[in-house]
Amino acid sequence: QVQLVESGGGLVQPGGFLRLSCAASGSFSHFVVMGWYRQAPGKQRESVAIAPSSSSGVYYAESVKGRFTIERDNAKNTVYLQMNSLKPEDTAVYYCYAVTTQPHWGQGTQVTVSS
Repeated sequence: QVQLVESGGGLVQPGGFLRLSCAASGSFSHFVVMGWYRQAPGKQRESVAIAPSSSSGVYYAESVKGRFTIERDNAKNTVYLQMNSLKPEDTAVYYCYAVTTQPHWGQGTQVTVSS
């Protein structure tokens, strides 16, 4: 069993920043992929940032490039999402995602960008 627990969401004004964290626990050897998805009300879940186990090949959605940064700490089995210059359209539930031999999801953390 793998558990993913997100933290760091909240309410922030446009132009502000947040740092999401996702800590993994349970039985696993390593994560092939770790990343973040988000789902806004009435919309489909979409990928935001994905980091493979190697240092190359990090993916960012076009809408967040230059504003969001994903970081993996493999020693701590933790993945972070630094979100800067937040916009109202970034409002969504953010889900941590990790793949061992199968995909795993966190419970989600709400991010609200509003003045």
